[in-house]
Amino acid sequence: MSLSSFQPVELTVEETEVDHRLDAFLASRFTDYSRVHLRRVISAGGVSVDGHGSKPSYRLKVGQRVSILLPEIPRETPRPEDIPIDVLYEDEHVVVVNKPPGMVVHPARGHWSGTLASALQFHFGPTLSTSGGLNRPGIVHRLDRDTSGAILVARNDQAHAKLAKQFSDRSIEKEYFALACGCPLRDRDLIDCPIGFHPRVREKMAICHGGVESRPAQTFYEVEERFAGFSSLKLQLMTGRTHQIRVHLQHIGCPVLCDRQYGGRSQITRGEIRRDPAESTVLLDRQALHAQRLHFVHPATGQPVEVEAPLPDDIAAVLAELRQYRPAV
Repeated sequence: MSLSSFQPVELTVEETEVDHRLDAFLASRFTDYSRVHLRRVISAGGVSVDGHGSKPSYRLKVGQRVSILLPEIPRETPRPEDIPIDVLYEDEHVVVVNKPPGMVVHPARGHWSGTLASALQFHFGPTLSTSGGLNRPGIVHRLDRDTSGAILVARNDQAHAKLAKQFSDRSIEKEYFALACGCPLRDRDLIDCPIGFHPRVREKMAICHGGVESRPAQTFYEVEERFAGFSSLKLQLMTGRTHQIRVHLQHIGCPVLCDRQYGGRSQITRGEIRRDPAESTVLLDRQALHAQRLHFVHPATGQPVEVEAPLPDDIAAVLAELRQYRPAV
């Protein structure tokens, strides 16, 4: 890896980052870069700690100076693309969009087109906020690629700042709907388990009790319906960790249906639900997780706003089959 065209960045290790691995520390500071890429930079001699070379596994101490050479991150705005979007709410300050499954929110490695950011650029153009960076116009928060549902967009920097503070203060209510494999023992409960990087798989998160890189995470769930071998759940996020709902439901033994990463299966057929091997129609081929409701304070009027995103057709089809062919026993 050639580092000749890279620009140096200086960082200081804070108290909350003591004993973090060097590669994890850099991944938390430079979220646009993969952990694997950052390890390569370290191995190529592009990172020094207090002026000395180091290894990805080096554990940091408070006050240490970390210098890293990284390629400049492109800051061009996403190219506008005429992609249809489902607008649930709109005024001159905010927009709430019903994101379809399979759509990446903002440009990233391997996903430079077809993003929600490109669609927003086409439909709303220069009215979007720039507080989140030029490659994330208007975007205040995000959803995983295969999670559908309501996502909040700011149309000016003032609205963006106020909405971002609500997310930071955890005053925005985010309610999700999920279909899960299995049924929780309790009708409702709070899952209070910290989440951190998976120790072996870079793309995954994991429950990390006592880990120096873990962060508190709380999810409240309520069982809406029980079926034979499945359940539908309503969930509220008390915190906003990466893959939080998916990790927490896996932890209690009820992973999100069709969650390839955390549930071990990527699709479900009509025949599986009906117990009919001859019926091979695929009903769902992505995680059955949907951001169903957002409740926030309007950044201009101060009035409460509640927006609900209807269940998408694929999840609704599975739910209908479960109700007919998998009644609770």
